[in-house]
Amino acid sequence: GLPSFDIVGLPNAAVREARDRVRSAIRNSGYQFPLQRVTVNLAPADLRKEGSGLDLPIAIGILAATEQCFCSTLDQYVFSGELSLEGTLRPVPGVLTMAITLKRENNKLELAGENTVEGICLVVSPENLAEARLVTGLETHSTATLGQILQALEKKHNFDDTISTLLPQAEAGNRSQVDWADIHGQQHVKRALEIAAAGGHNVILVGPPGSGKTLLAKAYSGILPQLSEQESIEVTQLYSVSGLLNCNGSLVQHRPFRSPHHTVTKAGMIGGGRDLRPGELSFANYGVLFLDELPEFAREVLECLRQPLEDRELTITRQSGSITYPAHVSVIASMNPCPCGYYGDQGHVCSCTPMQIQNYRGRISGPLLDRFDMHIEVPRLNYSELKDITDVESSSVVRERVMAVRSRQWARLGPAKTNAEMTAKETKEFGKLTPSGESLLQRIFDSQHLSARSHDRILRVARTIADLGDSSDILPEHLAEAIQFRTLDKQQY
Repeated sequence: GLPSFDIVGLPNAAVREARDRVRSAIRNSGYQFPLQRVTVNLAPADLRKEGSGLDLPIAIGILAATEQCFCSTLDQYVFSGELSLEGTLRPVPGVLTMAITLKRENNKLELAGENTVEGICLVVSPENLAEARLVTGLETHSTATLGQILQALEKKHNFDDTISTLLPQAEAGNRSQVDWADIHGQQHVKRALEIAAAGGHNVILVGPPGSGKTLLAKAYSGILPQLSEQESIEVTQLYSVSGLLNCNGSLVQHRPFRSPHHTVTKAGMIGGGRDLRPGELSFANYGVLFLDELPEFAREVLECLRQPLEDRELTITRQSGSITYPAHVSVIASMNPCPCGYYGDQGHVCSCTPMQIQNYRGRISGPLLDRFDMHIEVPRLNYSELKDITDVESSSVVRERVMAVRSRQWARLGPAKTNAEMTAKETKEFGKLTPSGESLLQRIFDSQHLSARSHDRILRVARTIADLGDSSDILPEHLAEAIQFRTLDKQQY
């Protein structure tokens, strides 16, 4: 038939456009594009194919089929990269995940006794090489152009392994620039946030404008422990598949801090869209999600957080398929006590009516409020408190205490698991109270009409306070301190 070039197997627009890029790249690299009917089948046919990373393997496949690529071990290579019209390689997202998957396949072949001497080799663009080499034990190579790849294959593995020297295009997961010592006063709030950091608890800060809620939240990420190697890889994978990873190929070392604006959409918060991209909730994985002015967020955006905050993962289902993203986040939310912001403030008179206050607080549903382990009031500072610099600790000092408590939890619950993630069984086992503690909790439970979820969250916070005090038992004073962090359960709130 007439010469044509078709790609079948549910390709999306980017894959279909590969026809023009591949044809031009082959010709501009000094090779012949076949003057006949060419059909590229992307199997399995029922799985939607996305991304420009298929450009390079399609081009290599066509050249091999037309006997322009001479390599007897071609089946030992995996290629990924976008082709320009001139034949140069461009970077694509998700290379780290691809490298991890290939390493697992090599391990399976080795266990089955079917692996070759060198195993499967990954060939990517120069900009992606450093990222791919984050996975140890996997052979990875790169060259700058399609022609250089073909020459390297014909010379039996002679790659030049060019690594891009471009500057990073995006930063991910930077350490907080606000030190704990920069915040004067608010000692009880600092104590509460230290407890939250030690146990991985979700926190809501309530106070008038200018009381320091946002500054405290920004400093919070600075007292969290460094990411473990496994956590760092998981966070880096998410940024890689979204195209947000630094092109220097380094792992994300610091816990992410994400602060979306209150106009964020539901898809922007939890992810979605046609490509099922992760949202702010997943980008904050193993880090902090700061929701400033919580009542100003759309109701549907807030309600979609309920299940992920409980299960620590998020499943997005659309017509194109479904995907599960992690949601191991510490949520820090802030809000004013009323629309004008000055309800209960001794220095200002609140101008809101009781109905306005009720409607404002009613924007946060009871089930969502139940997901916050700690409710912290942040009052306005007076002048003497603002100038008080005694007993000021740096973030590094507080972080050491937090890390010590985390280590105690990991020994008790398992690697990387915090008190906030304890199951009902674990809460019952490790949250045992003394008789006086049981009596205190019963009185509060009945008088404040607490839910079963609030009951368990009080026990988890009390367990963290006991860990901070290096106590194996939850004492009445630990429980009393945990109870005071449930102020929004009271009738006046």
